[in-house]
Amino acid sequence: MSGITIILSLLSGVALFLFGMSLMGDGLKRVAGNKLELVLYKLTNTPIKGLLLGTVVTAIIQSSSATTVMVVGFVNSGMMKVAQAIGIIMGANIGTSITGWILCLSYIEGSSGIAQLLSTATISAVVAIVGIVFKMFFKKSTYKNVGDIMLGFAILMVGMQTMSGAVSPLKENEHFVNMLTMFTNPFLGILVGIAFTAVLQSASASVGILQALSMTGSISFAAALPITMGIGVGAACPVLLSSIGTNKNGKRTALIYLLNDLFGMIFWSIAFYSVNAFVHFPFMDMTMRPVTIALMNTVFRMATILLLIPFISQIEKLVFRLVKDSPEDLEEQADFDLLEERFLAYPALAIGQSHTAMNGMAKKARKNIYRALNLLTNYSQDKYNKVQEKENLIDKYEDKLGTYLMQLTGQEMSTSQTQQVSKFLHTISDFERLGDHAVNISKVANELAEKKISFSESAQNELDVLESAVHELVDLTVSAFCEDDLAMAAKVEPLRELIGILCNDLKNRHVTRLREGKCELKQGFAFNDLLTNLERIAAHCSNVAVAMIETETSDFDTHQYIKSVRHMKNDEYLANFEAYAKKYNVVASKKVRKMLLAENEEREKED
Repeated sequence: MSGITIILSLLSGVALFLFGMSLMGDGLKRVAGNKLELVLYKLTNTPIKGLLLGTVVTAIIQSSSATTVMVVGFVNSGMMKVAQAIGIIMGANIGTSITGWILCLSYIEGSSGIAQLLSTATISAVVAIVGIVFKMFFKKSTYKNVGDIMLGFAILMVGMQTMSGAVSPLKENEHFVNMLTMFTNPFLGILVGIAFTAVLQSASASVGILQALSMTGSISFAAALPITMGIGVGAACPVLLSSIGTNKNGKRTALIYLLNDLFGMIFWSIAFYSVNAFVHFPFMDMTMRPVTIALMNTVFRMATILLLIPFISQIEKLVFRLVKDSPEDLEEQADFDLLEERFLAYPALAIGQSHTAMNGMAKKARKNIYRALNLLTNYSQDKYNKVQEKENLIDKYEDKLGTYLMQLTGQEMSTSQTQQVSKFLHTISDFERLGDHAVNISKVANELAEKKISFSESAQNELDVLESAVHELVDLTVSAFCEDDLAMAAKVEPLRELIGILCNDLKNRHVTRLREGKCELKQGFAFNDLLTNLERIAAHCSNVAVAMIETETSDFDTHQYIKSVRHMKNDEYLANFEAYAKKYNVVASKKVRKMLLAENEEREKED
């Protein structure tokens, strides 16, 4: 029974330790707000900065895995490059060793004087009391978060004491002492460190348990070193799990964490044990204590990072070889590198770079609409997730391009250059909105799939016609913008107007079906949502096309924008409209043509 009691006490100590660490880390992140995340992806322009940043942040939140998981998220969203992430991850490996030094406080002994004041019981009690006062009696959220930090620290210390108390009887157990000596086998010790940490999902917890076991006096340097080497590799497990469902760069970032510790473990184990085979280090049988374990863990991690820093570029190349891009991935990559600040002094070059980036944004918005429309008839969760993922990238384009172009407006430019920048600023939001409507359509598709809703045959046929028209319109708009083709842009508005007429017609027809009981209300909501989003997509395409045309004639403004649409309804406009009407089978095309002609004549009279 004593064995079961020891195991249960040890596990309860581990639980308290992990909970305390989580509570303290969460509190620190809440106090920092979004600043912590902003710092992470803004201050990483050099590997050394990233290294220092990763060290500090991990020392604060007490988890290298948490830091790396956060970085995986940043890389996945496009906020950070893989190269920037490497430095932070290396720093996280150093920062996580700080926990071991904090835990040494829990082993301060003594019954009087300073030793008593610094004992675990005293420190934990004071911190816990102050923490609960902050938590219970202060209304401001900042103070409550500080209270969580203090309570987390106190719980962490109590957890360490519980672990230490649970294993203390084992120092007299001969079988336990003999078992620990087995870990002096480097290979076995490394495997134990990997397995143990993979289960606990925390390097800090594994080091903490090793420190607690050292209080038995049975842990030698020869046993502690290979376990410590394995702990780093095992800590990669939660990071690798966090990369499931991320893009290729997210997976590469998670892999970097594993490779850092794996290379360090392989190199130092070969180097250390090869030298030891000839020299026979006298400290191999040295009895380890919590402080010496903390020191060994820190030295090992720092030595690993010092070894790997010169090879950052090689590590980056390696992860790109291990996780290769498909042709589609290469096409989908963001081109934010084009927006270099040094180009701002040369407006012609900066505008060219912006246009290329805008083309990338437009093509990705187009692709996302195609993905969303495809979901309506061929739904899968992976494709749905892809739409959401690419929407985040499109939003990032808007932020990056908007900021860059606003900076460019401060430069001295020619009239034509100013018009170009104005056109880009006006069309950015339209391309971003195309992405938003793609997400909306994907959500309708998700609802249809989850609720197993299907449209009637007539409704589906009507939607197919409308989707084909929207598909052509989006392709026409993006091609016109990318090629700067005004003739192509002039064909957008007639098709947009046709789609508007078609949407109204389909709404009326669906109302009739609802009235006749051919469709249910839940189908009606989904159908109407689709029509609304398709109509809005058409409107944003029109905005882009008219902005292109207007830029060529005058300074862009809202009134001129509307006026230009009116004047576009000439013979060419009507011919294009009629061609689209025949193609997409609008019954009332002749009637509509007469109406448009009458409107055009009336406006000419007004002018």
